[in-house]
Amino acid sequence: MITKESGASLLELMAVIFIVAILATITMPALQHQMASREIETLARRFIAHAHFARHQALYLGQVVSIAPRFQNDWNTGWEIKSVCSKKPCIEKVWVVHDSISPMFIKKGGKQFSGPNSNQRAILFNAAGAAKTQQGGFVANRLILGHLKDPDLERHLILGSGGRWRICDPYRDAKSCR
Repeated sequence: MITKESGASLLELMAVIFIVAILATITMPALQHQMASREIETLARRFIAHAHFARHQALYLGQVVSIAPRFQNDWNTGWEIKSVCSKKPCIEKVWVVHDSISPMFIKKGGKQFSGPNSNQRAILFNAAGAAKTQQGGFVANRLILGHLKDPDLERHLILGSGGRWRICDPYRDAKSCR
């Protein structure tokens, strides 16, 4: 004897899959934006933590410590924190090396932290913990992080005149990013 079983027909199953596919298509850009936003926030916080470490090492050692691009004056190749020797004998010590930051990038190559009379990019912290350029001028500026997956996404890492760092989203915090 043949009995009729209850269950979903192939047509009903296909309708459910179609609805799920539409919902996934609609939410995917928002999910990608959220993931890119988290990546850029993480990198911004990591850079600031490394800058704080460099400043603390300068205070602790009583000598100049720099955070500078790893290769060819390009922050996008990553950065390193090292002691800067001004007197001989001195051995430079490298503490932190951060590799490439792809798929994020620093807009304009981080020219904002160049010395006024040279193209050398770095942030130097003197023995008192103040951020200086290679010529000794005070540094108060910003790095602008962008993301390849989301061209409109950016974060500003702002170093204030008192040595305090902050992260700013120019689309959400327009007034405080100036």
